[in-house]
Amino acid sequence: MMTQFETLATWLKANTKSERGAAMVEYALLLALIAIVCIAALSVLGGTVSENFSGIDSDLQSR
Repeated sequence: MMTQFETLATWLKANTKSERGAAMVEYALLLALIAIVCIAALSVLGGTVSENFSGIDSDLQSR
């Protein structure tokens, strides 16, 4: 008869061999990295893009 510890150890061994959790963490880290890059790009280029749209707007209004 197995003790509770042996049952728990067997269950943990069977359920920790799966790499689904590791893959999910990798995807989450990749998504976070993409979000950080997008935020950084918007921060750096935000003023320039805003100025370009303002220039386009004023050109369209002057016509």
